[in-house]
Amino acid sequence: MKVIVDMDVCKDHGQCVFSAPEVFRLDENGRLAYESDVDEALRDAVEEAADVCPLQAITVEG
Repeated sequence: MKVIVDMDVCKDHGQCVFSAPEVFRLDENGRLAYESDVDEALRDAVEEAADVCPLQAITVEG
């Protein structure tokens, strides 16, 4: 599955990190970093991360 974060919309709130820490993290500068190609086994966590994003910046494809 493919994870896409619109970095023009994302404001690094980090809610996704709590839902799917295997996929999302905040780097040393507090900016969001993430894996774009994610194992299907993490789908529930990634979809929850997309749901809790306050700006709805996360899209899940596939």
